[in-house]
Amino acid sequence: MPPHTALTPAATQALLVLCLLTISAGRGVARDWYVDNLLGADDSPGTVEAPLQTPNAAVGRAAPGDTIHLVPNPEPYRQMVVFHNKSGEPGNPITIDGHGATLSGSEPLDPATWELVQGGLYRSTTLQPANPAIIGRYYFIFDGLINRMGRSSKGPRAAYSKPEDLQPNEWTWVADEEAFYVRTPGDRPLAECDIAAPMRANGVALSGKCEHLVIRNLTATHVWNDGYNIHGESNDILFENIRAIECGDDGISAHGQCNIEVRGMVSIGNSTGACHVNNASSICEDVYIQGCHGFGYYMLNTGTHILRNSVIVCDAAQSVVVAGDVEPPGTCTLKFENVVLLGGEGAAALNARARSILEMSHVTALGLSMSIAGDACRLLNSVISGEPDPRITVAAGTQWQADANLYDIASLQIGDVAYSREQFGTYQAATGQDAASLWVGPTPAPADAAGF
Repeated sequence: MPPHTALTPAATQALLVLCLLTISAGRGVARDWYVDNLLGADDSPGTVEAPLQTPNAAVGRAAPGDTIHLVPNPEPYRQMVVFHNKSGEPGNPITIDGHGATLSGSEPLDPATWELVQGGLYRSTTLQPANPAIIGRYYFIFDGLINRMGRSSKGPRAAYSKPEDLQPNEWTWVADEEAFYVRTPGDRPLAECDIAAPMRANGVALSGKCEHLVIRNLTATHVWNDGYNIHGESNDILFENIRAIECGDDGISAHGQCNIEVRGMVSIGNSTGACHVNNASSICEDVYIQGCHGFGYYMLNTGTHILRNSVIVCDAAQSVVVAGDVEPPGTCTLKFENVVLLGGEGAAALNARARSILEMSHVTALGLSMSIAGDACRLLNSVISGEPDPRITVAAGTQWQADANLYDIASLQIGDVAYSREQFGTYQAATGQDAASLWVGPTPAPADAAGF
């Protein structure tokens, strides 16, 4: 056996460098992919000097640790970005950075596919297949303004108008004909009008098994379904600084066994600001929701969802709803931490339905009543006030825990018993809740002040 020989310091250093190079070669070197929808080409190498044209071409080539950069041109990217069975690695996600770019699902109407019925009334049987999932989410965009005709998938659904009753910049669907109708302003030819329709389902779509992805600095708009649609078994999915504007269904929606995180989102003018279903779970912060048609925030089935440091303007047909599964039974949990809920005249109540758990801490709810009928509700360190005076109704059988709150409300009802401000002490004694809470309100005028 040859005698043992110690390595010199120089040899040790050389061996370490060789090992590091070997590890790096096996792991690969992360790279940047560049996409330019105006100047790129999908057979290009994807460099700054020779970018790709479509985001999906870059998605197909990207490896763990890579970043896809979109050039934020004035012209939107008219493509749905799809991740299907595409994953990064722990600590080395695949990132798509829009740098403020917009993904648009709409296309201008093609006059060649529409027939003139009479005086500005046009008809098409080829715009979309007669699929209820599509038709129920549909709308048109006239001169840049969305018109839902009072309808959306999860919101109110006004009856379709008769074609002959359409006013300028209105549309309808005739099921028997499987046809859309639009009426142009001033009976102008369709080719002279700025009318568009949503032709793509989503802005960003995940399906299959996707893990370790980051989607940031993107706007999704004018799709007939969701701005950001997450299906399958997608985990460790991070959305940062995203926007969903005027989408046919949800601003963002996680399904199946998916787990997502959102850090910064604006959701405006969608059917639903956010809707997560099945056993999906979410942690979201710095979210702003306004102007939605059906729901502001809608969590259902059996997931757990946390919303922090966010604002919901409760101007949708239904403001905030959390609901579990009754049959087979399953619980949906929604946690609000430092959230502002802005209600007001005509705002629908926050609604915790059967098989739900609602936990609210440091919540400010203004002009928003609450209807609590789930398994449990906890309200701590919060302010419930505003105009019109809110009402809190807690169903019999719901586990109610409340403390350190400030109330300026019309009434607080537990089961069949409703309490007023003057009965707050009776309520505290009867329920054992709100020991450190205050219920404030206007001080009654003295009797001799009448007439002044």
